[in-house]
Amino acid sequence: MENLNNYKLGIDVGGTFTDFFLVSDKGMTYMHKTLSTPEDPSIGFIRGINDLASKLNLPPDFLFEHIDTIVHGTTVATNALLTKNGANTALITTKGFRDALEMRRGIREEQYNNRYQNIAPLVIRKNRFTIDERVDAQGKIIQTVSVDELNTLVDILKERNIESVAVCFMNSYLNPDNEKLVTGYLRDKLPHCFITGSYEVLPSVRFYERVSTTVINAYIGIVVPEYLNALTQKLKKHHFKGRLLIMQSNGGVVTPEEACNIPAVTVLSGPAAAPVGAAYFAGLLGFENCITMDMGGTSFDASLVANGQCITSTDGAINQYRVALPTLDIVTIGAGGGSIGWLDSGGLLQMGPQSAGAKPGPVCYNLGGQQAACTDADLQLGYLNPDFFAGGTMKLDAAKTKNAIHEKLGVPLKLSNIKVASGMYKIINMNMAQGVRQVSVERGYDPREFLMIVAGGAGAIHAGEICRELEIPMFIVPDVGPIFCAAAMLLGDLKHDYVRSYMTVFNDIDKKYFLQLFEEMMQRGKTTLIQEGIKEENIEFTPILDLRYQGQYHEVSVEIPLEVILNFQLHLVSDLFHTEHNRLFGYSLEKEATPLEIINLRLRAIGITDKPESISANTSINTKTLDPAVALKNYREVYIPESDNIQKIPVYDGDALPGVCTIKGPAIIEQVNTSVFLGSSYNCQSGNYAALIVYDKEKFPDGISGNAYDELMKVHEKEEA
Repeated sequence: MENLNNYKLGIDVGGTFTDFFLVSDKGMTYMHKTLSTPEDPSIGFIRGINDLASKLNLPPDFLFEHIDTIVHGTTVATNALLTKNGANTALITTKGFRDALEMRRGIREEQYNNRYQNIAPLVIRKNRFTIDERVDAQGKIIQTVSVDELNTLVDILKERNIESVAVCFMNSYLNPDNEKLVTGYLRDKLPHCFITGSYEVLPSVRFYERVSTTVINAYIGIVVPEYLNALTQKLKKHHFKGRLLIMQSNGGVVTPEEACNIPAVTVLSGPAAAPVGAAYFAGLLGFENCITMDMGGTSFDASLVANGQCITSTDGAINQYRVALPTLDIVTIGAGGGSIGWLDSGGLLQMGPQSAGAKPGPVCYNLGGQQAACTDADLQLGYLNPDFFAGGTMKLDAAKTKNAIHEKLGVPLKLSNIKVASGMYKIINMNMAQGVRQVSVERGYDPREFLMIVAGGAGAIHAGEICRELEIPMFIVPDVGPIFCAAAMLLGDLKHDYVRSYMTVFNDIDKKYFLQLFEEMMQRGKTTLIQEGIKEENIEFTPILDLRYQGQYHEVSVEIPLEVILNFQLHLVSDLFHTEHNRLFGYSLEKEATPLEIINLRLRAIGITDKPESISANTSINTKTLDPAVALKNYREVYIPESDNIQKIPVYDGDALPGVCTIKGPAIIEQVNTSVFLGSSYNCQSGNYAALIVYDKEKFPDGISGNAYDELMKVHEKEEA
């Protein structure tokens, strides 16, 4: 038995697999995957830890006792919104605004689609109630709340078995007294209900965003606490005495208590870790800009890191429901290993967004799946070894895959299995490339200037074609790529976001009031983090201002150095805004001296946590070059997209590659938890930074000899010239 003091464990629950990354205090790392248990994610959670204990030859309870920190990314909130399996929720709002939740912003998302219908609100109309109260635009209470009216409402809520209540009043962000009165009264009269007020969730301007976010918080307000409380109890039964932290949508972590108070912060809990991990790995290679693609079993997530910072947005949506809390800017589409191939009404082949998930899964899993999925296409094309999937722990049924592709798709299309499977492969790659465009080109970034970091068990099979489509000449596959989010979770800091609306022309800002609002947010953040066990010297603050040109419809969020805010250096703020506006939209109105407006003041309070020294087994630089032939396993017939034919190509054991070596494509590199496909356009360098560096052989004819970032920039500058 290994005598270790403690471990840190990252756990990411996905649609198909639950991923585990364990690191010891001595720097040893262990990866594990187990099938997710959608009926109760905690089952797979506990089972995976037991599996890890078995791998390490440790008694399960011994491992539980010696884990000092678990960081958990959960999909409970996301799944409740996607499946509409949340609480029986009511909304209480100001008289005259009963239908604001359904009217949204009054803008049809698909302007030229006459058949477009908004998604049904999470609160049905009969459960949306109004109260005769009013706060004016200056924050003055015009109409107070009647207790008699509240008593009548309480009786109705009891009669309808309401489980959760969202309270959101007009202009309550300026004066929350009426909201506080109602939420407090309801908590006293309805102790079994989850009651949430918008002043607790999102005290900022824009009524629809505020009411939508508050309703989401209420809708998942029963589901998330039930899951976290049950999970906490299970961990106690296994003698876990360490600290459980939950991944937030903003890339930070939070205690279970905070997650239960404001569960809406977990709606993108799992994918949010990917940009954090991407920044870490990009930094090892000298990059400040990178794009992460995370291809899992059900979905594909794309996110971007610029200047070493994860891009954050307050314009998020889950299943078309607006969430205006700060979240990492992640584009998620229905494209994963379980994405099902199907024919539309015109007889054209499509991929996803329907997914086979974990159960029944793709046909080749032999768990009851009947429709060919992306993983089946990868198996048919030779990218997967049916006897070495998940390191050989899970056998794939190639015969069932072949029959399913032929019967469901090949016969109606009158095409061979290879043609069908290659079509499935190309279509899902195009879908994922479009997802990357959304997070880069549509945000004002040129993806050719970014390093692609590939995550997810299936990602490295598809990354080459995605990069070829986007003209990205280099991507890397970290050794922790198959469980990337689970590993990256251990890099998260405690984070809390605060917002105060202050709408005024920039030159008319009241300095005293402006600084007072920031001081209040800083004090609240400091108090919360200290209560969570963070020392004062480990607390940092990041101010953000929402600004726009006077008369503009949308504002731009600009991160401002704290000293600029505290010293009230507004000329530096305006310079930063003009620069960001020009980057986003290609112009600024600085020369025209167009007045600026301020909309919101934001503050991110960060509590720096203890982290493992590394989330990789090896980040050193090797200089010894060896022949990869020692890791050659065999040859296999594989589909090559560049030539659109089947070729017999070498297959290498990725876990046995020695030192620095170059593998020339086309080839396959098999590892226990993933397979890397090198098309004929690519070569791969291994041995450094615990990652495989894959590059376009035409653009890097001499390979990667120096700093990877410098090499990439030279290629880009040459092409621009």
